[in-house]
Amino acid sequence: MTERLSDTGRKTILAPLFETGWQMVDDRDAITKTFQFKDFTEAFGWMTQAALWAEKWNHHPEWSNVYKTVTVVLTTHDVDGLSALDAKLARKMDSL
Repeated sequence: MTERLSDTGRKTILAPLFETGWQMVDDRDAITKTFQFKDFTEAFGWMTQAALWAEKWNHHPEWSNVYKTVTVVLTTHDVDGLSALDAKLARKMDSL
């Protein structure tokens, strides 16, 4: 079962993500990042790769795509906030 991140977990798990450009969402227990790509095809290809991991882990992002820009918001709806799954998917997205 997925659990909401504790204060200690937030410090250790989220800090490295903030160093790569992830930010907390205002008024919500969620993180966000905007990814820029060369063009629409590259952006959509990245989204396809990310979608395969999201489906595998049964943890789906909130995201939008406008041409070469993809904005992602991660939160775990089952716990009404951030969980280790959000950090795991964020790290995967950064590595794609």
